[in-house]
Amino acid sequence: MVEPRAPAPVAVDAPDLDALYSPPSEMIQKAVLDRLIGSHESYLRAATFFCLATGSGQGLDASPRGGPPGFVHVLDAHTVAFADWPGNNRIESLRNLERDDRVGMLFLFPGLEVFLRINGHGRVSTAPELLAELAEQGRTPKTATVVAITEVLMHCGKAVNRAKLWAPASQVDRASLPTVGQMLAELTRLGGATTQIGDEQVGQINAHYDHEVRHALY
Repeated sequence: MVEPRAPAPVAVDAPDLDALYSPPSEMIQKAVLDRLIGSHESYLRAATFFCLATGSGQGLDASPRGGPPGFVHVLDAHTVAFADWPGNNRIESLRNLERDDRVGMLFLFPGLEVFLRINGHGRVSTAPELLAELAEQGRTPKTATVVAITEVLMHCGKAVNRAKLWAPASQVDRASLPTVGQMLAELTRLGGATTQIGDEQVGQINAHYDHEVRHALY
């Protein structure tokens, strides 16, 4: 049996970032605010997707969040809130907020070459009136996350164009990558289970996942 090679050591240095990068322009610096203004609220009313960053002493987590336009509610110029809907039930973000209330929110707008970023401090709420306000499709969430904003800014969309993110040619061919069923079969083999997942079960898992990810949203 061939022993796996240890990873090559990575050289660590302390580059002079101020020498490598020019400072942000005065306009960019002034565009970083501690509250929402009208243009931010316009983007939030259109927002359907963002990534939520949280952390704790055990590490960091980034979690995707999505909903209909305006699913992130503006409570006032300094506060936004959003519902927590069913996922994989690991609820890392909620658990992290119990230990470290810092949050980062990065909004993507399909078809647009701009991002919205919000940084702040979050808390988990079960206030009935807030949960009722955040209800979707006739369902009320179990919890909501309320974010007190410390920093909000618009971010340029160069990354979108480097990735060609919205180009039709950038759509990934489903057949080119392993399916959920195939990944579970591989994990089963890695775990040394006596009963392996066969092709028929892979197909069943894929069908179940395809249905759940489209229809069991709330």
